[in-house]
Amino acid sequence: MNGSSMKEAPRFLIWGGDGWVAGHLKRLLESQAKSVFTTTVRMENREAVVAELDRINPTHVLNAAGCTGRPNVDWCEDNREATMRSNVVGSLNLSDCCFLRGIHCTVFATGCIYQYDEEHPWDGPGFLETDPANFSGSFYSMTKAHVEEIMKHYNNCLILRLRMPVSDDLHPRNFVTKISKYERVVDIPNSNTILTDLLPASILLAEHREVGVYNFTNPGAISHNEVLTLFRDIVRPSFAWKNFSLEEQAKVIKAGRSNCKLDTSKLTTKLREFGFEVPEIHEAYRMCFERMRAAGVK
Repeated sequence: MNGSSMKEAPRFLIWGGDGWVAGHLKRLLESQAKSVFTTTVRMENREAVVAELDRINPTHVLNAAGCTGRPNVDWCEDNREATMRSNVVGSLNLSDCCFLRGIHCTVFATGCIYQYDEEHPWDGPGFLETDPANFSGSFYSMTKAHVEEIMKHYNNCLILRLRMPVSDDLHPRNFVTKISKYERVVDIPNSNTILTDLLPASILLAEHREVGVYNFTNPGAISHNEVLTLFRDIVRPSFAWKNFSLEEQAKVIKAGRSNCKLDTSKLTTKLREFGFEVPEIHEAYRMCFERMRAAGVK
């Protein structure tokens, strides 16, 4: 692709600047003394996107915008046009505008496009980046799967598939915060993304202008009960929870939920080229909760 050479000092522009992941990215880049800007311009508004890119003149765009629904993805079932406008039209528009200007674009996407099947049981191999999406239980996941199939053909785009992201605090968007507040949870192994471990890797990949699709989770899979047990043992000794089945869960949610394990071989192999290691998910959670406890989170 055309664009700035790696010798030029990078200028990062974060799309979705008032969002949760965007805030983590901004603080991380500032801690690294990088030049960073944020924007809340709507991605589907091409004229505004073009004006913002020309005003900031970034070398790298980090797209942490998009529609996930509030309080959860059930919202997308009843707001399909708004979901498509953001997740499909907007994402493609921003990627295209960056392509035309030679700007590297990192897209924080989702791995919630798969569901365990006969070839990929929960205790078997994880889904590869090249595996076709097989989960259509929610409109949100459908939009993300379809747009990825198109967007991956832009040669300026790095697509990072996060799953059930976790921060070192109990922010409302934190996966642990969500499941700790549910009356009951299902107990199924899943791939998770510990932001403290993975977001620095996203900056590293972007600065090296890597492109293509990466499963962007910690290696391995962990069940909800394992997560909550560690949470109880390290952070909140009085915590207790109950389980229910997928069939029981289906009666109280509007959209289905993806349950899957992603293969991280491509990611870990690439990051080792830069001397960067990502901890296995069980150890990563333990360290995350220990950081919470040290910070006085309860």
